[in-house]
Order: sequence, then structure tokens, then C-alpha cells
Amino acid sequence: MLASVEELLLAAQRQVYAVGAFNVYNLEGVCAVVRAAESECSPVILQIHPAAIRVVGKPLAALCLAAARMSQVPVGVHLDHSTAAADIVGALELGVHSIMADGSHLPYPENVAFAREMAAIAHASDAIAEVELGRLTGTEDGLTVSERNAKLTDPAQATDFIRETGADSLAVCIGNVHGHYHSEPNLDLERLSRIRRAVDVPLVLHGASGLPTSMVRRAIGLGVCKFNVNTELREAFLAVLSSSAGSGRKSDLLDVMKDGIAAMQSVACSKIRDFGSNGKCSLAA
Repeated sequence: MLASVEELLLAAQRQVYAVGAFNVYNLEGVCAVVRAAESECSPVILQIHPAAIRVVGKPLAALCLAAARMSQVPVGVHLDHSTAAADIVGALELGVHSIMADGSHLPYPENVAFAREMAAIAHASDAIAEVELGRLTGTEDGLTVSERNAKLTDPAQATDFIRETGADSLAVCIGNVHGHYHSEPNLDLERLSRIRRAVDVPLVLHGASGLPTSMVRRAIGLGVCKFNVNTELREAFLAVLSSSAGSGRKSDLLDVMKDGIAAMQSVACSKIRDFGSNGKCSLAA
């Protein structure tokens, strides 16, 4: 069933678990995430990056929405890292009901102005807006941010940011990174605790690929109720393609699709259990 992302996040916040938001790029990814959610009786979010829409077009959003409507569990659809108003407006027109207005690369006053405008546009379409305060390191969908340009979320500033923008959820920067962690993950959980005390909206953590389960659980206990997963899911699919191409045998496309779905589904199931959302369908519905 197509579910409200806002309701999924609020249910997770009340019951102290997190919903997995999985970036998808094709039919195989959508199938893998929905099947994982159904097998684990878990709410889930299908997440689309604007770069993916630019490559494959509007049908990707239509695919996610259709899969959500036909699923046996609550499935939300969300537009990830959107830095352009046109991408946000376009997604809302397609029926996506949750967007991320990412002005984290802007000076603070400009980030506030962009987030406020995009949140108002989203609310006018009965959708919600996620915003980010701070700047993550790492690489995702062609965007690289160096450590020099990264900035952790200021808890005191977070209060003003949410009040001024009217946003519905806050993506925090507490030492999490996009892509691979090149050393042992070291999240600033004390900072996360102060952010939780500063704002009451659901908190989001990008860069969940590679985080140990113990750290994920501690973050949930401190208020994170949405984790973004991209790298591990994508790499599972690419590994299947690479293995098939390098085997020297003629592969049937359907077999490659099946193996790709199975590999991504396994990753998604593992993350769902880490996030504690397995068995929570009734709570999120």
C-alpha cells in the first residue's frame, strides 16, 4: 500500500525504531526493496535521486508509486537530495509525496531561504519536506564533498533552522558519510543527543551503508527514525552484473535479473532488521 512518509516516520519515532529509505534506480531495485519489506513485515521507503530521474526519466517515479500501491506492506516514496526547485516541483507533480530540499551546500541564510520555499511548495501539495543542516563528506550519485568542506550539525542552530523553515524532518551530520567509510565509523552521538533535545521533528541519518549494528541501534535510541541506504544496495547489484560478465558463460538476462534482485533483497532484509522495523507493519499502517 502507498503510505505517507510522514506517518511512517512519526510511527517510528513513537515506537523507537527506524525506517529504511533505499535508493532505487531500476525495476530490480524496486522489486528487491518491496520484497524485502514484505518478507520482514516492515514499512519501507523507496527513494529516488534526481540524477536517476535525469537518466531514465519520469517512469522511474511512476514505477515506485505503482509498486508501493501494489505492495502488501506500507511503502512510501521519497525524492532524495534535491538542490533544484524544478526537480522538486516535477516530483510533486508526478505524485511523490515526500522530498528532500538539500541546501546544505549553501551559506546558512540561503539554506534557510531555500528550505523554507521548498517546504512551502511541498506542503501546498500535501507532501512533506526533509532538510539538511551541516554537510556530509563522501560521494553519492556524482557529487563529492571533501572533508575540508564537511560540517557537523550545530544543535543550537538546528532549533532556529526548523523553526524558520517549517520543515518536517531533519537530516543530521554527525560524522556519517556518503559512500564507504574509509576508517572505523565514529558518529558523534553526544551531538546527536543534543540535536534531539533541540528539535522535535524526526531525525534522518544519511550514509547508513557500513555502519555497525550497535551504532545504528544507539542512533535510533537517540532519535534517528530514517536511515538512507544506497551504496551497499547498489554494489550488490553491480557485483552480480560483474560476476555474470566475467564468467565467460552466456547468461540469460532473466537469470541476471533474478540474481540481482536476490542480492539486493538480502541487503535490504539485513538493514531492515538492523533498523528494528521488521514486524512493525501494523504500527506504521
